[in-house]
Amino acid sequence: MLAGGTAAAQTPPNVLVVGQIAEPKSLDPAAVTAVNDFRILVNVYDGLVRYKSGTLQVEPALATSWEISEDGTVYTFKLREGVTFHDGTPFNAEAVKFNFERMLNEDHPYHDTGPFPLSFFFNAIKETKVLGEHEVQFRLDEPYAPLLSNLAYPTGLMISPAAVKEHGKDVGRHPVGTGPFKFVEWESNRKVVAEKNGDYWDGAPDLQAVVFRPITDANTRVTEMLSGGIDMMVEVPPDNVATFQNDPSFQVFEQAGPHVWFLILNLKEGPFADKRVRQAANYAINKKALVEDVLQGTATVANGPTPAAFAWAHNDGIEPYPYDPEKARKLIEEAGYDGAEVTFYVTEGGSGMLDPVAMGTAIQADLAAVGLNAKIETYEWNTFLGKVNPGLEGKADMAEMAWMTNDPDTLPFLALRSDAFPDNGGFNSGYYANPKVDELLEAARRSTDQDERAKLYKEMQEIVHEDAPWVFVANWKQNAVASERVKGFQLEPSFLLLLDGVSKP
Repeated sequence: MLAGGTAAAQTPPNVLVVGQIAEPKSLDPAAVTAVNDFRILVNVYDGLVRYKSGTLQVEPALATSWEISEDGTVYTFKLREGVTFHDGTPFNAEAVKFNFERMLNEDHPYHDTGPFPLSFFFNAIKETKVLGEHEVQFRLDEPYAPLLSNLAYPTGLMISPAAVKEHGKDVGRHPVGTGPFKFVEWESNRKVVAEKNGDYWDGAPDLQAVVFRPITDANTRVTEMLSGGIDMMVEVPPDNVATFQNDPSFQVFEQAGPHVWFLILNLKEGPFADKRVRQAANYAINKKALVEDVLQGTATVANGPTPAAFAWAHNDGIEPYPYDPEKARKLIEEAGYDGAEVTFYVTEGGSGMLDPVAMGTAIQADLAAVGLNAKIETYEWNTFLGKVNPGLEGKADMAEMAWMTNDPDTLPFLALRSDAFPDNGGFNSGYYANPKVDELLEAARRSTDQDERAKLYKEMQEIVHEDAPWVFVANWKQNAVASERVKGFQLEPSFLLLLDGVSKP
C-alpha cells in the first residue's frame, strides 16, 4: 500500500480533490434531485437557512431571522445585508422572489429554464412578497410544517437571477451563488472546479480550491484514493472500509442519517400488482445477509419508509419483514405467479445506492429461490434515473432506489401519495395509491404540533408496511475516507458535503 507521504505528493496543498460517485446532472439547485449533485451545490450556493452543523436543526444563513404567524401561514424573513452573488449582483428580497417564482409560477419568464422536479417542496407558497430590500415574506395557502426544513435543503439554494437571465436553460453549466466557493469550470466527465470566495459573508474558507472528480466505478475510486489521486471519497465500498481503517495514512468517517434503500415495485401491472406477491418479495429477500455480508455492517435492516434517524417520527413498533422464503413461496403460488419473470432495473452506482450491483445480484438469487425469475438490466446512474423516475409502467417490474431526506414528510409525500405519480411530477414510480395514506400525509404536513405529526406518520408507516409497495431493505450509515492531510472535516446527518471549514496544508 502507498504511504501517506506518496499520496501527499499527488495533489497540491490547499486544493481538495474529491472523488464523487457520478457526473453531476446540473449545477442549478432548482433543477436536480441527486445528493451527488447537492454535495457540490452546497459549497457554491447558500439558502435562506441551513442545517446547523452536526444536526438537522435549522439555523440562519442568508436570512438572519424569521417570524411565523400564529396560524402558520405567513413566514417573514429578514435578509442578511451586504451579500453579493459571485457575479457581483446583489442578494436581496427581489432575488429571493425571483428564485421561488421561477420554480413555482408557470407564467414566470424564466420558468422554462426548468424542469424543477422538487418544486413540490414549496408548493404551499402561494405568494412571495417583497416587503423591503432585505425583507421577504412567504404567504402559504395552509400551514405547512416542513417549510423551514425544506428551505434548508439544496432545492432552496439561491441562484443569481442575472445568471439565469444570461444563460437560460444552460445556467446549470454556469452556476452563480453566494457560497464559500466560486464556480470556475466544468469539464464533462472529468472535473468540476470551484475556487475560494475571499469575500464570503461567513468567513473565507481555508482551501484555495475544490476539485470534484466524477469516478463512477467504485474500484477506480478506491485505487485513486490509495494512490493519492484524490484526497477524499464519499460512499466507500463496504469491502474497502477496513483497508482504510487499518492504514494511518487515512481517516474514515461514519455518520448515521435519514437514508432508506428500497426496491420500487410496479403496482400497475405484472406480479406486483398483487399485494401477496409484494409481501412475498419482502419475505424472500434476506435483508440481514445483505446488510451483514454485502454491506459488511455499514447499514441496518429497514422496517419501512421512514428511517430511524427521524427518531421522533419513526415507528419503532414495526418489525422488519423477516426472512421467510417458505412463506414467500407459498404467497407466490397462492397468487398464481410461481415461475413468473420480472424485469429488474439495477444501477451501477449513484447517491446512497451503496453496492447496487452486488445487492441486485443477491436479490435476484433470493427471488429465484422462491419462484420469481428476475431479469436484471443494469444502467449508469443518470440513465437509470431517466428510466425509473418517469415510472415503471411498460418497462420494469421493480427497480433499486435510495433516498436521503431532510424531513419525515419528504419521501412519502413525493413517492407514496397517489397525487405523486410521475405524470403529476412526483416520484411515485410504482403507482402506489392508498386514500388513507394520502389523508395522513396531508394532515401531517398541516399540523404545527410535532407530537401530532409523529402520530400521523407512525400510522402511515403501519399501513405502508402492510401494503408493501416497496421492498424495505436497508438504512445506511454514510461514510467517507480522507487522507491524513485533510483537517476539519466531518460528515453531516444531512448527507451534504460541507467544505468551507476544511483545510489541507
